[in-house]
Amino acid sequence: MAFIHMSVLFAVVAVLFTIYTKWRYSYWTRRRVPQLSPSFPFGNLENPLVRKHGVGEWLRILYTRFRVQKAKHAGVYVFGSPNYVPIDPEIIKNILQRDFHHFVDRGTYYNEKDDPLSFHLFNIGGQKWKNLRAKLTPTFTSGKMKMMFETLVECTHPMEEAMTGYCTSKQSVDIKDVLSRFTTDVIGSCAFGLECNSFKSDDAAFCEHGRKIFAPRSKIDTLKIAFALAQPKLANKLGVVLLPRESSSFFFNVVKDTVKYRRRNNIQRKDMLQIVMDLQESDDNAFTMEEIAAQALLFFLAGFETSSTTMTFCLYELATNVDLQEKVREEINRVLNQHGGKVTYDAIMEMKYMTQVIEETLRKYPPGTLNTRVCVSDYVEPVSGVTIEKGTKVLIPVWGLHMDPEYFPDPERFDPERFSEDNKHNVAPFTYMPFGGGPRICIGMRFGMIQTKVGLTCLLKNYSFTVSPKVQTPFIWHKYSFIITTENPIWLDINKV
Repeated sequence: MAFIHMSVLFAVVAVLFTIYTKWRYSYWTRRRVPQLSPSFPFGNLENPLVRKHGVGEWLRILYTRFRVQKAKHAGVYVFGSPNYVPIDPEIIKNILQRDFHHFVDRGTYYNEKDDPLSFHLFNIGGQKWKNLRAKLTPTFTSGKMKMMFETLVECTHPMEEAMTGYCTSKQSVDIKDVLSRFTTDVIGSCAFGLECNSFKSDDAAFCEHGRKIFAPRSKIDTLKIAFALAQPKLANKLGVVLLPRESSSFFFNVVKDTVKYRRRNNIQRKDMLQIVMDLQESDDNAFTMEEIAAQALLFFLAGFETSSTTMTFCLYELATNVDLQEKVREEINRVLNQHGGKVTYDAIMEMKYMTQVIEETLRKYPPGTLNTRVCVSDYVEPVSGVTIEKGTKVLIPVWGLHMDPEYFPDPERFDPERFSEDNKHNVAPFTYMPFGGGPRICIGMRFGMIQTKVGLTCLLKNYSFTVSPKVQTPFIWHKYSFIITTENPIWLDINKV
């Protein structure tokens, strides 16, 4: 009898759970928003343990499917949570800019208690974000960039020495590895005031920990990340930490020791850490040591991976399109000749065609393939009329927009002329967002562009690049990487100009 009662109870629970799940997965249909059929337990996500695509590529595919249907927006489910996907650029503009006060937060996971270094400008929201953004904005003015410029250029010398060695050996080069070492040296020096010597050691600490943080994760780590993003409150209560603990400890100790050393010896440097230290000294409540370390880590992460990724794909495209490479080189030589042969801040700013090349690289290969927001108060979207409820996450399909043939004809073709003075006005607002958009646009955008231009200038003025036969194309995109990256290295052959 007891067995029968248990069987009946189990059946009732199963039926009720099925009804609830179906009701939950009809959230967007009930609001007359197009959706794809989800399945329990992952919703519209691919199973994180056996998925075929990274999240950015997955969202790009979904964008294309809804775009074919002429949809202005769509709804998807991440596990059981309904997520809103704006497709019409006007809706994206409303969310990111016009009605930003409804979407102040990114919805990215951080855990201030168990992982204080995750409490940085990119992650936090609300008034804390507003206060911190206001404090850090002076760090990235053009004046501060000029102040750090000479330090940045000095970091190109070890890279040039390494490239000379590669030319002599006639071996194909994993160009991403070279550029990651360069950006490690740049950020180590410009953010922390430290020499990383990444080209002299394969296990240089900064480079090693940068790789650990951005390395494609294990399937278990991927599941943990998916859980933290889908259920951040529960993940916080459970003490879920996403940063590798040894890397978090490394960066905290580096910052703490550097700050103590500078204050004890009254040392001033022209770098980002010094700017944050000066802010703290002018206002005792400005930053705790943990907050200083968190912002320094963000500087490192933002400058290390995104810029090296952009330069990698840029050099690949220039190696593929040799005529474009020669056009960039001609501009570099012409501008530098006007500046006494020196790489100066003003010279870099005058390289307009190089800017076009970088902008086209960021279109075709945006390091951040999607952008996220969370609705912080109920919002009636004026274009579609749909009510986006408080707590709903918004997924903005950056890569999908960048590869949409309506906005960028023949999107697979690498064409820097899209961003020329004559043509850039044709780029529709909020269809091109490599740095995000609205008040939460990337605060380090200017530094990232300067770092990228300096690196490319020093390489292209001295070396020519061709695609190695070792490169595997078409690219297979890595399924477990935060940043757009290929499964296999991008090999280039290098010759002295």
